[in-house]
Amino acid sequence: MPSATIRTKMPEQDPKERIHNFNEVALGYSKEDALKEAERCLRCKKPACVKGCPVGVDIRDFIALVAEGKFVEAARKIKEKNNLPAVCGRVCPQEEQCEAKCILGIKQEPVAIGRLERFVADYARNMEETKRVVTGDKGKVAVVGSGPAGLTVAADLAKKGYQVTIFEAFHKPGGVLTYGIPEFRLPKEIVQDEVDKIKRLGVEIKLNHVIGKIKGIDQLFAEGYDAVFVGTGAGLPRFLGIEGENLNGVYSANEFLTRVNLMKAYKFPEFKTPVYVGKKVAVVGAGNVAMDAARTALRLGAEESIIVYRRGREEMPAREEEIEHAREEGVVFKLLNNPVRIIGNDEGFVTGMECIKMELGEPDDSGRRRPISVEGSEWRLDVDTVIIAIGQSPNPILLNDTPDIETSKWGTIVAEDQTGRTSKEGVFAGGDVVTGAATVIEAMGAGKRAAQAIDEYIQKKVM
Repeated sequence: MPSATIRTKMPEQDPKERIHNFNEVALGYSKEDALKEAERCLRCKKPACVKGCPVGVDIRDFIALVAEGKFVEAARKIKEKNNLPAVCGRVCPQEEQCEAKCILGIKQEPVAIGRLERFVADYARNMEETKRVVTGDKGKVAVVGSGPAGLTVAADLAKKGYQVTIFEAFHKPGGVLTYGIPEFRLPKEIVQDEVDKIKRLGVEIKLNHVIGKIKGIDQLFAEGYDAVFVGTGAGLPRFLGIEGENLNGVYSANEFLTRVNLMKAYKFPEFKTPVYVGKKVAVVGAGNVAMDAARTALRLGAEESIIVYRRGREEMPAREEEIEHAREEGVVFKLLNNPVRIIGNDEGFVTGMECIKMELGEPDDSGRRRPISVEGSEWRLDVDTVIIAIGQSPNPILLNDTPDIETSKWGTIVAEDQTGRTSKEGVFAGGDVVTGAATVIEAMGAGKRAAQAIDEYIQKKVM
């Protein structure tokens, strides 16, 4: 029987200290914490938690190894299915996936699967036993984009014996893991370490390569690639379409976080990439990206950081952990409010935002209750910076170059769910470029399915 009904607490930085630095908030389990938490697992004969994992990690078996103190072996067990465990242990919504299926969670708190995954991944980071080199001779595959989906496809195909080349538009690999998620949630050295492990499998990564500009997909085939996987994510920001969005002091969350994370704006003047943050910042939206932007603004010196969201607390899409961390750090929540106009001065700088109060009606297509404007309830919020965090769409550069790839009305690539096959022969796709903005682990799941389908596709061609 489990030894505790409440799961082992994650050590964290004090909120009053962490808002003044970009160090990781969650400090990770000690060996003692991990052993204590692993003992809570019921070792179910039919572990439901595995069904909740998009990449099918053998959760029961890796936790059993943790309980025996076999931490490196536990990491190896995870990496049979998950190529980025140190990342997933930090940013994946386990509470909605594997932990939501945990049988222990019916009457008690579920096992902290994500925290244990992070612990063993960190423990084994520098262990020689986890390193492996593979040379590819089964065929050549081009992967466009080095985010979670692209890295997963590349690693899985390299393990199968393929020569894989990743083409990345930015000067750093990792996709959204590098440019989108703040240092205090996902240290970039962790991302780089995971990328380095994939490179040791024999995967080549070509940076500063914008496929669709310097070369197209058809040219990749002409260069001898047998298949192409598109995992370019959803990096094109959406805006509200209201007056004042062109004022100085208005950012998309994508631009704001990219300048801070990828271009190291938080280390100015060491890095010559400053980003302006006023004294009072409004962030429009309530997903994880909005929480990241609001918390980053505080760390950059904002005196007040405010979330403005048109729905209520129950409808907020961000992880519960991120919402609570934001509250602890002093982020203010203005719920059931929607911006209608951004106000500026004669010099073109933001001075405020006009909002209207909202009430909730019946559920809409998203399953959440539809927000309805309350007539005559407009009011002004005095701010000098506005960050729009209402979602992203796929960047059209690649798709403009390859019009024979079918797309949806939202600009996403149409691809088969189980294989990633697109309308163009030999081209597969997965992750946010297909689904729109989703989770890291969901993108990885799509990458694993696509890798299997690509292997089958190429082997059928050579037979």
